[in-house]
Amino acid sequence: MRRHLDRGVTVALVLAAGMSAAQFTPGSAGQGGGSTPGTTGTGTTSGTSGTGTTGGASGTTTTSGTGTGTATPTPGTGSSAPGVSGPQTPAPTTGAGGGTLPPGPPTIAPESVDSASTPSGGRTVSPAPMKEPAREAQQVKQGVANAPDAQAPRKAGPLTLAQLVERARTSDLRVEEASAELRKFEALYKQSRWAWFPKFEITVGMGGPIPEARNDGLGGPPTTKASLEGDLDFGKVGVTVFSNGNAVLPIYTFGKLSALEKAGAQGPILGAALRERVRDEVGFQAAQAYYSYQLARAGLQQMEEVSKRLEDAAEKIAALLKEESPQVSQVDTYKVRFFRQVVEARKADVIQGRALAMTAIGLLANAPPGEEVAVVEEDLPLEDEVQPPSLERALELAEQYRPELTAVAAGIVARESEVLIRERSYFPDFGLAGFYDLRFTTSATRQRSPFAYDPYNDRTAGVGLVMRGTFDIPIKDAQLDLARAELDKLRAQEKQIHAAIRLEVTKVHGELVAAWAKAKALTDAEKSARRWVTSAFAAFDLGTGETRDLVDAFTAYAQVTGDRAKSWFDVRLGMAALSRVTGTPPALRE
Repeated sequence: MRRHLDRGVTVALVLAAGMSAAQFTPGSAGQGGGSTPGTTGTGTTSGTSGTGTTGGASGTTTTSGTGTGTATPTPGTGSSAPGVSGPQTPAPTTGAGGGTLPPGPPTIAPESVDSASTPSGGRTVSPAPMKEPAREAQQVKQGVANAPDAQAPRKAGPLTLAQLVERARTSDLRVEEASAELRKFEALYKQSRWAWFPKFEITVGMGGPIPEARNDGLGGPPTTKASLEGDLDFGKVGVTVFSNGNAVLPIYTFGKLSALEKAGAQGPILGAALRERVRDEVGFQAAQAYYSYQLARAGLQQMEEVSKRLEDAAEKIAALLKEESPQVSQVDTYKVRFFRQVVEARKADVIQGRALAMTAIGLLANAPPGEEVAVVEEDLPLEDEVQPPSLERALELAEQYRPELTAVAAGIVARESEVLIRERSYFPDFGLAGFYDLRFTTSATRQRSPFAYDPYNDRTAGVGLVMRGTFDIPIKDAQLDLARAELDKLRAQEKQIHAAIRLEVTKVHGELVAAWAKAKALTDAEKSARRWVTSAFAAFDLGTGETRDLVDAFTAYAQVTGDRAKSWFDVRLGMAALSRVTGTPPALRE
């Protein structure tokens, strides 16, 4: 009998403190992390933040990514009254992930067992009713802070899941980086639109000294001795001022300018698609952090409840030992004391996991230093029956909304335009050219004859048709081959991206459907386990039940409750992952 008690309490502690643990990894891709195209919209690379895996039934949690943390889920929020057929969802309250431990959830056994009279008048091993002093104190504190004459500064209300996701999608640093990248693409597009604009090359200068150069202004001989060359007589020296310039306006380029503008127009499309991909990833990570916090908070409540149950069990064992009951022995006291210390040690890991989730929430919300970001407290089970979409519908949404497909399509158009430009580079460009040259020298006579050469005082200007081109044919051949190869490569990558997205959506959808079915089954199993525990507690308290029956019931209830909490966590996270892999806009996700 003691052997069964040992096994049951051990399994219950492992389930409560380890099996239902959940780790949040900032930057993880969650369920179904598939491949996405690179930042240029031309390739397929893995998700920008890795893949995070939460722990399963073994009680361990493994994670690949940039951060780790452990958070333990609560084994359900079932009703504490007999006859209740399903779990009850308490109203959300404010949680900021502080150091104060939250109150425990409803007792594992119905209140009818605690209040049932027994012939022996002995105390049952069911836990004490849940106490609410911490929650009441928190509500009073909030009421004082919200009062009109309150002296404390007013804090922003706790964020809901939708508010946290929206804040992350707009203010995360990666989104700001993607927005800057989009502005760069817009500037490049503007540059391609104005590629036809003439490039005016203008030079303005002044120099000296200039020797004296005087004649009759008609190209005749010098009129002053200083104007003669070959001696050191410079006469009355002066300075010269000059300005010249030229420009070419393209008239016909065989379609190169139009192709350049078309390629540049794909830049903003590509930048917007890449920014939307970052927003989807950030929004998913915000949901992951939110659900991880809720799971950690509920797990801490569960550990508090386990501690209370162990305390009650220790008191009951002590009472039975005094009565010299054959049901227990002194060894059971040592076991319960050991397990209580183990639970206390595990609380540190749970608190650390909750703090990590809150730190991730603050990072994703881009909160300034010192600002406390609070989120509402809610249970993970869904309030409404929200069935996941069919696989065909999910694939259709992904083909329609995935930003990677938009980005790679824009990249293909840009590459096609580049190939056209390389093909037309063999032909020259025709344009309208203009130039001018103005010079004035203070120590030289301006020549009035058009046949006289005058480098000191010149005024010329002209406009004409020009043809410009180069004859580096081998270089152009290589550039054309390179452009065609890049286009073929991008087209192959487009096919790979379509296949990878279909595989990713199929994987995530399958995991969501499986998690949904598992959560529904475990919810029904928890109801049965709750009734089993009620009967076992009542029989043990009356003295008609054995310790083995009580341990088996408690072990089954602890296991199914932990599995149920983890399964609903997987459902909520799976729905967020499905929204990410389908690329559906936020308006369609609600």
